[in-house]
Amino acid sequence: MAAPIYMDTLITPNRSLSDRGMKIVLGVVIAFNLLIALFLLVLRAPVVLPFLGLDVLGVWLGLRASARAARRAERVHVTAEAITVSREDEKGSRQIWTSPTAFTRVGVEQPGEHEARVRLMIYRRRLTIGRALAPVERMDFANALQDAVRAARNERWS
Repeated sequence: MAAPIYMDTLITPNRSLSDRGMKIVLGVVIAFNLLIALFLLVLRAPVVLPFLGLDVLGVWLGLRASARAARRAERVHVTAEAITVSREDEKGSRQIWTSPTAFTRVGVEQPGEHEARVRLMIYRRRLTIGRALAPVERMDFANALQDAVRAARNERWS
């Protein structure tokens, strides 16, 4: 019989554009820069044309960095025995943090209005989780995580 799972959450960053949307934005920027380039050629000012290419390059690099950052993921898994946090970065490497549910505390720090941190703490080890969430979502996540840990402990000790 499988042990009950009290929380299994996948946290990913919000993504403002799909791959298709990024291609459309880049296409619009290229078309606009081509129109400006034609206008500058008519005015006989070809010195500015390389800077239009740099503009397109900068937009492409920014969109590429945004798409790469959107591949980050964080999975929080709570059972009666352990809390496991698995992080996967944009390159595909994975870090796993595990601690026993009975001794792990969930803490919320609020140093500023928009800087709330959700942390798992055991002894002197701390792990900040849910960075990709908005501040209100972090507080909701912290409450749900505290409830899951409490339910897991009750099952373990009952």
